[in-house]
Amino acid sequence: MLCQQLSTKWIADIFDYLRLNLVLDRSSHQDTTLYLSNLDDMIGVRIFTPTVYFYQSQGDEPISQILRDALTRVLVPYYPFTGRLRETENGKLEIFFGPNQGALLVEAHSDVLLADLGDLSVPNPAWMNLIYRFPNEEQYKVVNMPLVIAQVTKFICGGFSLGLRICHCLCDGLGAMQFLNAWAETAKAGSLVVNPKPCWDREFFLPRDPPKIQFSHTEFKRIDDGSTLTKQLWQGKPVQKCYRMSREFQARLKRLAQAGGEYSCTTFDATAAHVWRCWVKALDVKPLNYELRLTFSVNAREKLKDPPLKDGFYGNALCVACATSTIDCLVNKRLADTSRLVQEARLGVSEEYLRSTLDYIDLYRPKRLEFGGKLTITQWTRFSIYESADFGWGKPIYAGPIDLTPTPQVCVFLPEGGGLAEPSGAMLLCICLPKFASHGFKELLLSH
Repeated sequence: MLCQQLSTKWIADIFDYLRLNLVLDRSSHQDTTLYLSNLDDMIGVRIFTPTVYFYQSQGDEPISQILRDALTRVLVPYYPFTGRLRETENGKLEIFFGPNQGALLVEAHSDVLLADLGDLSVPNPAWMNLIYRFPNEEQYKVVNMPLVIAQVTKFICGGFSLGLRICHCLCDGLGAMQFLNAWAETAKAGSLVVNPKPCWDREFFLPRDPPKIQFSHTEFKRIDDGSTLTKQLWQGKPVQKCYRMSREFQARLKRLAQAGGEYSCTTFDATAAHVWRCWVKALDVKPLNYELRLTFSVNAREKLKDPPLKDGFYGNALCVACATSTIDCLVNKRLADTSRLVQEARLGVSEEYLRSTLDYIDLYRPKRLEFGGKLTITQWTRFSIYESADFGWGKPIYAGPIDLTPTPQVCVFLPEGGGLAEPSGAMLLCICLPKFASHGFKELLLSH
Protein backbone atom coordinates (compact mmCIF):
# COMPACT_ATOMS: atom_id res chain seq x y z
CA MET A 1 0.00 0.00 0.00
CA LEU A 2 1.11 3.58 -0.61
CA CYS A 3 1.68 4.49 3.02
CA GLN A 4 4.15 1.64 3.50
CA GLN A 5 6.20 2.89 0.54
CA LEU A 6 6.65 6.39 1.95
CA SER A 7 9.80 7.09 3.92
CA THR A 8 9.62 8.20 7.54
CA LYS A 9 11.17 11.54 6.48
CA TRP A 10 7.98 12.68 4.77
CA ILE A 11 6.21 12.97 8.10
CA ALA A 12 9.10 14.36 10.14
CA ASP A 13 9.62 17.21 7.65
CA ILE A 14 6.03 18.40 7.41
CA PHE A 15 4.75 18.18 10.96
CA ASP A 16 4.65 21.41 12.91
CA TYR A 17 4.28 20.61 16.60
CA LEU A 18 2.45 22.79 19.07
CA ARG A 19 2.55 21.29 22.56
CA LEU A 20 -0.34 22.02 24.84
CA ASN A 21 0.36 20.96 28.42
CA LEU A 22 -2.92 20.50 30.26
CA VAL A 23 -1.85 21.38 33.77
CA LEU A 24 -4.72 21.37 36.22
CA ASP A 25 -5.07 22.92 39.63
CA ARG A 26 -4.18 19.91 41.74
CA SER A 27 -3.66 21.75 45.01
CA SER A 28 -5.99 19.27 46.71
CA HIS A 29 -3.76 16.38 45.57
CA GLN A 30 -0.33 17.86 46.39
CA ASP A 31 1.73 15.55 48.62
CA THR A 32 -0.75 12.76 47.86
CA THR A 33 0.14 9.34 46.52
CA LEU A 34 -2.20 6.74 45.08
CA TYR A 35 -1.85 3.00 45.53
CA LEU A 36 -1.65 0.82 42.42
CA SER A 37 -2.65 -2.81 42.74
CA ASN A 38 -0.34 -5.65 41.74
CA LEU A 39 -2.54 -6.12 38.66
CA ASP A 40 -1.77 -2.49 37.71
CA ASP A 41 1.88 -3.08 38.46
CA MET A 42 2.63 -6.44 36.81
CA ILE A 43 5.33 -6.35 34.20
CA GLY A 44 3.01 -6.89 31.23
CA VAL A 45 1.10 -3.65 31.87
CA ARG A 46 4.09 -1.36 32.43
CA ILE A 47 3.57 0.00 28.94
CA PHE A 48 1.73 2.64 26.96
CA THR A 49 -0.92 1.31 24.60
CA PRO A 50 -0.74 3.33 21.33
CA THR A 51 -3.95 3.65 19.33
CA VAL A 52 -5.02 5.84 16.43
CA TYR A 53 -8.46 7.09 15.32
CA PHE A 54 -9.17 8.50 11.83
CA TYR A 55 -12.01 10.92 11.04
CA GLN A 56 -13.34 12.56 7.90
CA SER A 57 -13.28 16.32 7.42
CA GLN A 58 -15.39 18.35 9.87
CA GLY A 59 -15.19 21.64 7.96
CA ASP A 60 -14.02 24.60 10.01
CA GLU A 61 -14.66 23.11 13.44
CA PRO A 62 -11.84 23.84 15.93
CA ILE A 63 -11.05 20.15 16.44
CA SER A 64 -8.02 20.57 18.70
CA GLN A 65 -9.75 23.14 20.91
CA ILE A 66 -12.84 20.93 21.34
CA LEU A 67 -10.70 17.94 22.29
CA ARG A 68 -8.52 20.05 24.59
CA ASP A 69 -11.45 21.62 26.44
CA ALA A 70 -13.20 18.26 26.88
CA LEU A 71 -10.01 16.58 28.09
CA THR A 72 -9.44 19.36 30.61
CA ARG A 73 -12.93 18.79 32.03
CA VAL A 74 -12.64 15.00 32.12
CA LEU A 75 -9.28 15.08 33.89
CA VAL A 76 -10.95 16.57 36.97
CA PRO A 77 -12.85 13.39 37.99
CA TYR A 78 -10.14 11.28 36.33
CA TYR A 79 -7.41 13.23 38.12
CA PRO A 80 -5.07 10.20 38.57
CA PHE A 81 -4.23 10.55 34.87
CA THR A 82 -2.65 13.93 35.62
CA GLY A 83 -0.06 12.48 38.01
CA ARG A 84 3.18 10.59 37.40
CA LEU A 85 4.48 7.13 38.23
CA ARG A 86 7.49 6.45 40.41
CA GLU A 87 9.03 3.36 41.94
CA THR A 88 9.08 2.81 45.70
CA GLU A 89 11.83 1.00 47.56
CA ASN A 90 10.72 -2.49 46.60
CA GLY A 91 10.30 -1.54 42.94
CA LYS A 92 6.53 -1.22 43.16
CA LEU A 93 4.92 1.68 41.29
CA GLU A 94 2.76 4.38 42.80
CA ILE A 95 1.20 7.61 41.52
CA PHE A 96 2.36 10.94 42.91
CA PHE A 97 1.38 14.54 42.17
CA GLY A 98 3.52 17.63 41.85
CA PRO A 99 3.96 20.90 39.97
CA ASN A 100 4.12 21.03 36.16
CA GLN A 101 2.38 17.73 35.70
CA GLY A 102 -0.71 16.98 33.61
CA ALA A 103 -1.64 15.31 30.36
CA LEU A 104 -0.05 16.22 27.03
CA LEU A 105 -1.94 17.20 23.89
CA VAL A 106 0.06 17.85 20.71
CA GLU A 107 -1.27 19.40 17.51
CA ALA A 108 0.37 18.46 14.20
CA HIS A 109 -0.21 19.46 10.56
CA SER A 110 0.48 17.41 7.45
CA ASP A 111 0.37 18.41 3.78
CA VAL A 112 -0.79 14.96 2.63
CA LEU A 113 -4.32 13.67 2.15
CA LEU A 114 -6.00 11.20 4.46
CA ALA A 115 -6.39 9.02 1.37
CA ASP A 116 -2.58 8.95 1.00
CA LEU A 117 -2.31 6.85 4.16
CA GLY A 118 -3.41 3.71 2.36
CA ASP A 119 -5.98 1.18 3.56
CA LEU A 120 -7.65 2.67 6.63
CA SER A 121 -9.40 -0.57 7.59
CA VAL A 122 -6.34 -2.36 9.01
CA PRO A 123 -3.44 -1.25 11.25
CA ASN A 124 -0.29 -0.04 9.51
CA PRO A 125 3.20 0.38 11.07
CA ALA A 126 3.76 3.40 8.77
CA TRP A 127 1.32 5.39 10.93
CA MET A 128 3.61 5.47 13.97
CA ASN A 129 4.42 9.16 13.45
CA LEU A 130 0.77 9.92 14.19
CA ILE A 131 1.61 9.00 17.80
CA TYR A 132 3.67 11.44 19.85
CA ARG A 133 6.88 10.14 21.40
CA PHE A 134 9.45 12.20 23.27
CA PRO A 135 12.88 12.59 21.66
CA ASN A 136 15.12 9.65 22.68
CA GLU A 137 12.29 8.11 24.70
CA GLU A 138 13.23 4.71 26.11
CA GLN A 139 11.15 1.69 25.15
CA TYR A 140 8.69 0.67 27.88
CA LYS A 141 9.36 3.84 29.89
CA VAL A 142 6.42 4.71 32.15
CA VAL A 143 8.13 6.29 35.18
CA ASN A 144 7.82 10.09 35.33
CA MET A 145 5.90 10.23 32.04
CA PRO A 146 2.57 11.94 31.28
CA LEU A 147 -0.03 9.21 31.66
CA VAL A 148 -2.17 10.48 28.76
CA ILE A 149 -0.36 11.57 25.59
CA ALA A 150 -2.53 12.67 22.66
CA GLN A 151 -1.67 13.98 19.19
CA VAL A 152 -4.19 15.56 16.81
CA THR A 153 -2.91 15.47 13.21
CA LYS A 154 -4.74 17.55 10.60
CA PHE A 155 -4.44 16.61 6.91
CA ILE A 156 -4.89 19.05 4.03
CA CYS A 157 -8.14 17.36 2.96
CA GLY A 158 -9.69 18.37 6.29
CA GLY A 159 -9.56 14.87 7.71
CA PHE A 160 -7.69 14.30 10.92
CA SER A 161 -6.43 11.63 13.29
CA LEU A 162 -6.22 11.31 17.04
CA GLY A 163 -3.16 9.38 18.17
CA LEU A 164 -3.45 8.31 21.78
CA ARG A 165 -1.11 6.74 24.31
CA ILE A 166 -2.64 5.81 27.67
CA CYS A 167 -0.54 4.19 30.37
CA HIS A 168 -1.77 0.62 30.90
CA CYS A 169 -0.89 0.84 34.61
CA LEU A 170 -3.95 3.03 35.17
CA CYS A 171 -6.52 1.06 33.22
CA ASP A 172 -7.17 -2.12 31.30
CA GLY A 173 -9.00 -2.15 27.96
CA LEU A 174 -12.45 -1.77 29.51
CA GLY A 175 -11.19 1.03 31.75
CA ALA A 176 -9.63 2.80 28.78
CA MET A 177 -12.98 2.62 26.96
CA GLN A 178 -14.68 4.15 30.01
CA PHE A 179 -12.20 7.05 30.04
CA LEU A 180 -12.37 7.52 26.26
CA ASN A 181 -16.16 7.47 26.30
CA ALA A 182 -16.27 10.13 29.05
CA TRP A 183 -13.93 12.32 26.98
CA ALA A 184 -16.04 11.82 23.85
CA GLU A 185 -19.39 12.44 25.56
CA THR A 186 -18.01 15.57 27.21
CA ALA A 187 -16.82 16.84 23.81
CA LYS A 188 -20.30 16.26 22.33
CA ALA A 189 -22.14 17.91 25.23
CA GLY A 190 -19.74 20.81 25.75
CA SER A 191 -19.91 20.10 29.49
CA LEU A 192 -18.69 17.31 31.75
CA VAL A 193 -20.39 13.94 31.27
CA VAL A 194 -19.22 10.94 33.31
CA ASN A 195 -21.43 7.87 33.37
CA PRO A 196 -20.54 5.82 35.30
CA LYS A 197 -18.73 7.93 37.88
CA PRO A 198 -15.06 6.87 37.93
CA CYS A 199 -14.03 4.67 40.85
CA TRP A 200 -10.36 4.23 41.90
CA ASP A 201 -10.68 1.56 44.64
CA ARG A 202 -7.35 -0.19 43.90
CA GLU A 203 -7.19 -1.40 47.52
CA PHE A 204 -9.79 -3.99 46.48
CA PHE A 205 -6.81 -5.98 45.16
CA LEU A 206 -4.52 -5.82 48.21
CA PRO A 207 -2.34 -8.94 48.55
CA ARG A 208 -2.85 -11.27 51.49
CA ASP A 209 -0.60 -11.41 54.53
CA PRO A 210 0.84 -13.97 54.61
CA PRO A 211 0.76 -14.64 50.85
CA LYS A 212 -1.08 -17.74 49.67
CA ILE A 213 0.13 -18.87 46.26
CA GLN A 214 -2.15 -21.72 45.19
CA PHE A 215 -1.18 -22.13 41.52
CA SER A 216 2.03 -22.58 39.53
CA HIS A 217 1.59 -19.34 37.51
CA THR A 218 3.46 -20.63 34.48
CA GLU A 219 2.45 -17.45 32.68
CA PHE A 220 5.08 -15.47 34.62
CA LYS A 221 7.93 -17.96 34.68
CA ARG A 222 10.96 -17.69 32.47
CA ILE A 223 11.31 -20.65 30.13
CA ASP A 224 14.37 -20.82 27.92
CA ASP A 225 13.14 -21.39 24.40
CA GLY A 226 14.59 -24.78 23.56
CA SER A 227 12.68 -24.87 20.30
CA THR A 228 13.31 -23.20 16.95
CA LEU A 229 10.37 -20.84 17.49
CA THR A 230 12.26 -17.61 18.23
CA LYS A 231 14.84 -18.25 15.51
CA GLN A 232 12.15 -19.00 12.94
CA LEU A 233 10.03 -16.01 13.91
CA TRP A 234 12.93 -13.56 13.53
CA GLN A 235 14.27 -15.16 10.35
CA GLY A 236 14.10 -12.11 8.15
CA LYS A 237 12.09 -9.12 9.31
CA PRO A 238 8.61 -10.11 10.61
CA VAL A 239 5.86 -8.52 8.53
CA GLN A 240 2.49 -7.46 9.93
CA LYS A 241 -0.44 -9.23 8.28
CA CYS A 242 -4.19 -8.90 8.78
CA TYR A 243 -6.86 -11.43 7.87
CA ARG A 244 -10.62 -10.95 7.92
CA MET A 245 -12.51 -13.77 9.62
CA SER A 246 -16.25 -13.57 8.94
CA ARG A 247 -18.88 -14.43 11.52
CA GLU A 248 -19.72 -17.53 9.46
CA PHE A 249 -16.08 -18.64 9.38
CA GLN A 250 -15.79 -18.27 13.16
CA ALA A 251 -19.01 -20.28 13.60
CA ARG A 252 -17.59 -23.08 11.42
CA LEU A 253 -14.44 -23.18 13.55
CA LYS A 254 -16.56 -23.44 16.69
CA ARG A 255 -18.61 -26.31 15.20
CA LEU A 256 -15.42 -28.10 14.18
CA ALA A 257 -13.95 -27.68 17.66
CA GLN A 258 -17.12 -29.19 19.13
CA ALA A 259 -17.23 -32.09 16.66
CA GLY A 260 -18.25 -35.30 18.38
CA GLY A 261 -20.20 -33.44 21.06
CA GLU A 262 -17.55 -34.11 23.72
CA TYR A 263 -17.83 -30.61 25.17
CA SER A 264 -18.92 -27.11 24.29
CA CYS A 265 -16.56 -24.19 23.80
CA THR A 266 -16.73 -20.49 22.98
CA THR A 267 -15.88 -18.88 19.67
CA PHE A 268 -12.76 -17.45 21.29
CA ASP A 269 -11.61 -20.91 22.44
CA ALA A 270 -11.92 -22.32 18.92
CA THR A 271 -10.43 -19.29 17.13
CA ALA A 272 -7.48 -18.91 19.50
CA ALA A 273 -6.71 -22.62 19.24
CA HIS A 274 -6.89 -22.50 15.44
CA VAL A 275 -4.58 -19.48 15.22
CA TRP A 276 -2.08 -21.05 17.64
CA ARG A 277 -1.94 -24.29 15.65
CA CYS A 278 -1.62 -22.51 12.28
CA TRP A 279 1.14 -20.28 13.65
CA VAL A 280 3.22 -23.19 14.94
CA LYS A 281 2.71 -25.20 11.74
CA ALA A 282 3.59 -22.30 9.44
CA LEU A 283 6.79 -21.60 11.40
CA ASP A 284 7.67 -25.33 11.30
CA VAL A 285 8.72 -25.30 14.96
CA LYS A 286 10.90 -28.17 16.23
CA PRO A 287 11.47 -30.41 18.20
CA LEU A 288 8.04 -31.98 18.45
CA ASN A 289 8.38 -32.88 22.13
CA TYR A 290 9.00 -29.26 23.20
CA GLU A 291 6.23 -27.58 25.19
CA LEU A 292 4.89 -24.20 24.06
CA ARG A 293 2.61 -21.69 25.79
CA LEU A 294 -0.39 -19.67 24.72
CA THR A 295 -1.26 -16.71 26.98
CA PHE A 296 -4.23 -14.37 26.90
CA SER A 297 -5.93 -11.98 29.30
CA VAL A 298 -9.22 -12.83 31.00
CA ASN A 299 -11.51 -10.15 32.40
CA ALA A 300 -11.91 -11.14 36.05
CA ARG A 301 -14.70 -8.65 36.90
CA GLU A 302 -17.45 -11.20 36.62
CA LYS A 303 -15.49 -13.63 38.81
CA LEU A 304 -15.58 -11.25 41.78
CA LYS A 305 -18.75 -11.87 43.74
CA ASP A 306 -18.23 -11.23 47.44
CA PRO A 307 -17.88 -8.32 47.27
CA PRO A 308 -18.10 -7.36 43.59
CA LEU A 309 -16.12 -4.52 42.06
CA LYS A 310 -17.87 -1.17 42.27
CA ASP A 311 -19.50 0.31 39.20
CA GLY A 312 -17.13 2.70 37.42
CA PHE A 313 -13.92 0.86 38.40
CA TYR A 314 -11.46 1.49 35.57
CA GLY A 315 -8.28 -0.17 36.83
CA ASN A 316 -6.74 -3.42 35.70
CA ALA A 317 -8.96 -6.38 36.52
CA LEU A 318 -7.24 -8.85 34.23
CA CYS A 319 -5.61 -12.20 34.87
CA VAL A 320 -3.25 -13.90 32.44
CA ALA A 321 -4.46 -17.35 31.44
CA CYS A 322 -1.90 -19.83 30.13
CA ALA A 323 -2.42 -22.97 28.05
CA THR A 324 0.48 -25.34 27.39
CA SER A 325 0.96 -28.02 24.74
CA THR A 326 3.74 -29.92 23.06
CA ILE A 327 4.42 -29.04 19.45
CA ASP A 328 3.48 -32.59 18.48
CA CYS A 329 -0.02 -32.22 19.95
CA LEU A 330 -0.52 -28.83 18.27
CA VAL A 331 0.55 -30.13 14.89
CA ASN A 332 -0.95 -33.62 14.87
CA LYS A 333 -3.98 -33.64 17.16
CA ARG A 334 -7.46 -32.25 16.47
CA LEU A 335 -8.61 -28.66 16.76
CA ALA A 336 -11.00 -29.94 19.45
CA ASP A 337 -8.05 -31.04 21.60
CA THR A 338 -6.32 -27.65 21.44
CA SER A 339 -9.61 -25.80 21.99
CA ARG A 340 -10.09 -27.83 25.15
CA LEU A 341 -6.71 -26.62 26.45
CA VAL A 342 -7.64 -23.00 25.76
CA GLN A 343 -10.99 -23.45 27.44
CA GLU A 344 -9.45 -25.02 30.54
CA ALA A 345 -6.99 -22.13 30.85
CA ARG A 346 -9.78 -19.56 30.45
CA LEU A 347 -12.11 -21.23 32.96
CA GLY A 348 -9.19 -21.68 35.35
CA VAL A 349 -9.20 -17.94 36.03
CA SER A 350 -11.28 -17.76 39.20
CA GLU A 351 -11.36 -15.38 42.15
CA GLU A 352 -8.92 -17.73 43.90
CA TYR A 353 -6.62 -17.61 40.88
CA LEU A 354 -6.75 -13.81 40.87
CA ARG A 355 -5.88 -13.61 44.58
CA SER A 356 -3.04 -16.08 44.06
CA THR A 357 -1.77 -13.91 41.17
CA LEU A 358 -1.73 -10.83 43.42
CA ASP A 359 0.30 -12.70 46.05
CA TYR A 360 2.69 -14.15 43.46
CA ILE A 361 3.46 -10.72 42.02
CA ASP A 362 3.89 -9.26 45.50
CA LEU A 363 6.35 -11.98 46.49
CA TYR A 364 8.39 -12.33 43.29
CA ARG A 365 7.67 -9.11 41.36
CA PRO A 366 8.73 -10.32 37.88
CA LYS A 367 10.98 -7.74 36.20
CA ARG A 368 10.95 -8.69 32.53
CA LEU A 369 8.48 -9.67 29.82
CA GLU A 370 8.87 -13.34 28.91
CA PHE A 371 8.26 -14.22 25.27
CA GLY A 372 10.18 -17.49 25.16
CA GLY A 373 8.26 -20.34 23.52
CA LYS A 374 4.88 -18.65 23.48
CA LEU A 375 2.21 -16.80 21.55
CA THR A 376 0.15 -14.10 23.27
CA ILE A 377 -3.33 -13.28 21.99
CA THR A 378 -4.91 -9.92 22.83
CA GLN A 379 -8.65 -9.75 22.27
CA TRP A 380 -10.11 -6.33 21.45
CA THR A 381 -13.33 -7.56 19.86
CA ARG A 382 -15.37 -6.93 23.01
CA PHE A 383 -14.21 -3.34 23.40
CA SER A 384 -16.59 -0.62 22.25
CA ILE A 385 -13.66 1.18 20.67
CA TYR A 386 -15.60 2.63 17.71
CA GLU A 387 -18.63 3.67 19.74
CA SER A 388 -16.52 5.12 22.56
CA ALA A 389 -14.50 7.28 20.16
CA ASP A 390 -17.45 9.25 18.73
CA PHE A 391 -16.61 12.82 19.79
CA GLY A 392 -19.56 14.23 17.88
CA TRP A 393 -18.13 13.57 14.41
CA GLY A 394 -19.43 10.02 14.06
CA LYS A 395 -17.56 6.80 14.63
CA PRO A 396 -13.95 6.81 13.40
CA ILE A 397 -13.07 5.21 10.07
CA TYR A 398 -10.51 3.11 11.90
CA ALA A 399 -9.80 2.73 15.62
CA GLY A 400 -7.14 0.49 17.07
CA PRO A 401 -3.45 -0.37 17.32
CA ILE A 402 -0.78 0.48 14.78
CA ASP A 403 2.39 -1.58 14.87
CA LEU A 404 2.81 -5.11 16.25
CA THR A 405 6.22 -5.80 14.69
CA PRO A 406 8.31 -4.88 17.78
CA THR A 407 6.62 -7.79 19.63
CA PRO A 408 5.89 -10.38 16.89
CA GLN A 409 4.87 -13.01 19.41
CA VAL A 410 1.74 -10.98 20.15
CA CYS A 411 -1.29 -11.13 17.87
CA VAL A 412 -4.50 -9.12 18.19
CA PHE A 413 -8.15 -9.91 17.50
CA LEU A 414 -9.79 -6.64 16.38
CA PRO A 415 -13.41 -5.68 15.66
CA GLU A 416 -14.24 -4.77 12.08
CA GLY A 417 -13.87 -1.11 11.07
CA GLY A 418 -16.31 1.69 11.81
CA GLY A 419 -16.98 2.65 8.19
CA LEU A 420 -19.70 0.01 7.83
CA ALA A 421 -23.37 0.92 7.98
CA GLU A 422 -24.08 -2.34 9.82
CA PRO A 423 -21.34 -4.34 11.57
CA SER A 424 -21.14 -7.86 10.14
CA GLY A 425 -19.59 -9.52 13.17
CA ALA A 426 -16.35 -10.13 11.29
CA MET A 427 -13.05 -10.05 13.12
CA LEU A 428 -9.60 -8.90 12.01
CA LEU A 429 -6.73 -11.15 12.97
CA CYS A 430 -3.49 -9.13 13.07
CA ILE A 431 -0.28 -11.10 13.38
CA CYS A 432 3.42 -10.80 12.50
CA LEU A 433 5.20 -13.45 10.46
CA PRO A 434 8.45 -13.78 8.52
CA LYS A 435 7.88 -13.78 4.77
CA PHE A 436 8.68 -17.48 4.38
CA ALA A 437 5.80 -18.40 6.72
CA SER A 438 3.14 -15.92 5.56
CA HIS A 439 1.77 -17.90 2.63
CA GLY A 440 1.62 -21.16 4.56
CA PHE A 441 -0.08 -19.47 7.51
CA LYS A 442 -2.79 -18.01 5.27
CA GLU A 443 -3.46 -21.38 3.65
CA LEU A 444 -3.64 -23.13 7.01
CA LEU A 445 -5.81 -20.38 8.52
CA LEU A 446 -8.39 -20.59 5.74
CA SER A 447 -8.23 -24.34 5.21
CA HIS A 448 -11.19 -25.04 7.49
